[in-house]
Amino acid sequence: MEFRDVVRRRRMVRNYDPDRPVPPEVIERLLAHAVKAPSAGFAQGWGFLVLAEVADRERFWAATTPEGQGMTGWLEGMRRAPLIVVAHSNRSAYLDRYAEPDKGWSDRDPGRWPAPYWDIDAGFASLLILLTAVDEGLGACFFGIPPQRVAPYRQEFGVPPDFAPIGAMTVGYRAPDHRSPSLKRGHRPLDQVIHRGHWTGRRAI
Repeated sequence: MEFRDVVRRRRMVRNYDPDRPVPPEVIERLLAHAVKAPSAGFAQGWGFLVLAEVADRERFWAATTPEGQGMTGWLEGMRRAPLIVVAHSNRSAYLDRYAEPDKGWSDRDPGRWPAPYWDIDAGFASLLILLTAVDEGLGACFFGIPPQRVAPYRQEFGVPPDFAPIGAMTVGYRAPDHRSPSLKRGHRPLDQVIHRGHWTGRRAI
C-alpha cells in the first residue's frame, strides 16, 4: 500500500471481528516498526505490553474499566479486539541518558525538558503501530486508561514503577462500526493550523 493511502485510511476503529486473530508475524511487524520511532538521545525509553491471549485481554478490561460502567456499544466493540498493545514511557531512561558525558545534564532535572519527550517518543512509537496496522489491512484504536484505573492495571500486570502507561491500542480486523460523533467536526482548514514565516490568521481553538 502506498504511504499516502495508509495516512488517508488511518482512523480509530472501535469494533472488530473476534473470530480473526492477528497473525503472529503481523504482531511482530507492528512491534518491529514501533521501535523504529525517533527518541531523544536515542534513549528508547519505551515499553510495550502485548496482550494476545483471551485471558490476558479479559484481565486488561477488568482492571481498566471503571466500576459501574456498563457494556456500552463503544466498549463492547473494543472488547472484541484480538490484540491489545499498551505503550509505556520511562522518564528515568531519559534523565539517565542526558546525564551521560555527551549530554552533561548530570543533575537529572526534569525541568530542563521543554516537554516530556519520554511521553512524546512513546506516542511516536504508538503512531507507527497504528500506521502499520493499516498497512497490514487491520484497524486499530488508541485510547487512554482512566486515571483511577492505572493502579489496578499496574498491579494486575506487574508494571514496573518507572514505566507509565500513556495509552493502549486495540488491533484487529475491522467489523462494521459507527463513525465517531467527533468526526462531524471535520478537519480544520490548513490555513488555520499552518503558518508560514509568521503566525497569522484565526486564533487556534
